[in-house]
Amino acid sequence: MRKKIEKKYYSLFTGELSATISFAGVWVFYLKLYSSLEVHLTSYYPLYAFTLLEFILLQGSLYWYLKLKQVRQNIFSSLPPTQLRVFYLLKKLNLFLFAIGAIILIYQLTTLSTKIYWFLFLYLFALVEYINYFHIRLSYLSPEEIKEFKRQKGFKSSKLAKELNEYK
Repeated sequence: MRKKIEKKYYSLFTGELSATISFAGVWVFYLKLYSSLEVHLTSYYPLYAFTLLEFILLQGSLYWYLKLKQVRQNIFSSLPPTQLRVFYLLKKLNLFLFAIGAIILIYQLTTLSTKIYWFLFLYLFALVEYINYFHIRLSYLSPEEIKEFKRQKGFKSSKLAKELNEYK
């Protein structure tokens, strides 16, 4: 049982970290390959949304790393209160950063900026990742997980959300 959980957490940790690194690599690749996109990718608003997405993905990587570390020590409970406090504060910080993003979105809508498409895509992507980590589990990858999703008739709280609820 421990090996199965360890394998799952390792996969989640490395997957999130790989996504973070890959997205940064694709960003740089696009800048080098498509110089016409540079003005859209390096301007403040899309860069803000991209940084927000990367920040959220790093939080997910950290969470799964800490869970993996626990399992390797044969600990199958919630994270310690000190670590949960960090994630609680990150959750609050994320909301603040999303509020800034909402202001940017409103500004871009009122000015009809052409950079809104990149910003909106990245902002929504970051929002989905935030919801997936801190509220509702949105990713169901394996056939077992998809069957479980159908049986439960809807979404369930994410693992981090459950731990944060216990922490409060």
